[in-house]
Amino acid sequence: MIEQLPILNLLVLLSTALVIPLFKKRTFNMTLWFGFFTLFFVFISSIVLTYHVYVHGAFYYHLGGHAPFLGIELLIDGFATFFTTFVLGLLILIYSYSAGDATEGISEKEYGRYYILLFILLFAMLGIIYTNDLFNIYVFMEILSITTCSIISIKRKKENYTSAFRYVMLNEVGSLSFLFGVALIYMITGFTNIGLVADALPDVWALYPANIILAVGFMVIGIGIKAAIFPFHVWLPDAHASAPSSSSAILSGIVIKVYALIFVKMLFRLYGVDLLTELNIPIILTVTASVGMVLGSMFAMAQKDIKRMLGYSSVAQMGYIVLGISLFSYLGLRAAFFHITSHALLKSALFLSVGAIIYKQKERRINHYDGIGKLMPLSMGVFTIAALGMIGIPITSGFISKYNLGLAALDANQTILIGVLVFSGLLNAMYYLPIIIQAFLKEPKTPVYMIKLEKIPLTMMLPIAILGLAILTLGIYPNLVMNLIDLAVESLGF
Repeated sequence: MIEQLPILNLLVLLSTALVIPLFKKRTFNMTLWFGFFTLFFVFISSIVLTYHVYVHGAFYYHLGGHAPFLGIELLIDGFATFFTTFVLGLLILIYSYSAGDATEGISEKEYGRYYILLFILLFAMLGIIYTNDLFNIYVFMEILSITTCSIISIKRKKENYTSAFRYVMLNEVGSLSFLFGVALIYMITGFTNIGLVADALPDVWALYPANIILAVGFMVIGIGIKAAIFPFHVWLPDAHASAPSSSSAILSGIVIKVYALIFVKMLFRLYGVDLLTELNIPIILTVTASVGMVLGSMFAMAQKDIKRMLGYSSVAQMGYIVLGISLFSYLGLRAAFFHITSHALLKSALFLSVGAIIYKQKERRINHYDGIGKLMPLSMGVFTIAALGMIGIPITSGFISKYNLGLAALDANQTILIGVLVFSGLLNAMYYLPIIIQAFLKEPKTPVYMIKLEKIPLTMMLPIAILGLAILTLGIYPNLVMNLIDLAVESLGF
């Protein structure tokens, strides 16, 4: 029965998206509760799968009982179970928040459609993590791209349509680039199953090196666009600024991380360390990551809209993840996985805190945040915790991320990367600390006694508080997830 849970999870999520339209507008609360129970069921299912893999090891699921070279294969291992469980847990918090702020700026008649898209988006993300087939990764990527575009454009405003159009155009280039790489691989191996392709590549490398080199290039560029890895990030700041805050948290905290997981699958399960090292891919990725970490932060410093600033910050943080991956080592990948986890919490906390401020104060301009910490102490307090984590201050999860990346860089004899990490952290401080100082040390434009402090719904307040506690908890007790991260890294052959 346990081996049926992955496909059951996918079917439950897809079925929920199909059932939601049956609810009438007046039963919107019923829609929310139905979606919550679906998420809770899939989350518990993922915990069961995580425990099963931790105790009994990885297993494969073959749809229809077909052999891997004919059918669709799911691989359920430490990598898949850890990230699906984490994604679902984080999404439950964001889902709860979205119910409180009425999805921020979306017209009432669009509420049901928003949650339909949310469940299809989650279905696609879990499919990407579970599947062990290149073509099915492409199919799920397309579903994810379409739903993400729809979520961005669901607010009927010109800037949303513009951002969504830019997103879909660039992401289709990424999809087609990835698909062309898959076609080149299929041309020389006859397989799309990742395991079978990986076994065949050493033999065909001597015969068709040009095909493999082109495939690597097209697939790296394709995923680079979708994961907003510098310099393919141009769609991200506008998309995050235009979308509702709950959607921005999903896009920055989860969606681009899922594309980073495809990147990891492609590099380490498909091509392998030896082949990529021969093609100098680690050097290319290290340089790209370092430049992205610095320039992403510099772009963030120039922003006046706080959501655009957070969008550019995500570009810099993706550089940290790519930096860990580029070391092609156990410690490097371990640091990258922890940073994926940490940054998902940090950026979700930042976007949801800002969303609460926009909900209450209707203000997005950074220079209008004077005294906001005195008006909204919880929201701004969690924002401060998350911002300090982005800088890398001790007792936050962000500090553990940078510490692990530094250790991995030293282990790889890449001491220059320590300087890059420190410099990037200083740049982070230059655009986060002024906001914190402005919020807590300046006087608000509206006297505190004239307003009600932080009167926001509990469904918004609770997820924000939980995220703040989670950031501090992982900063003090990182081993709570490190064992599972180690299992995820080992499942990739390290």
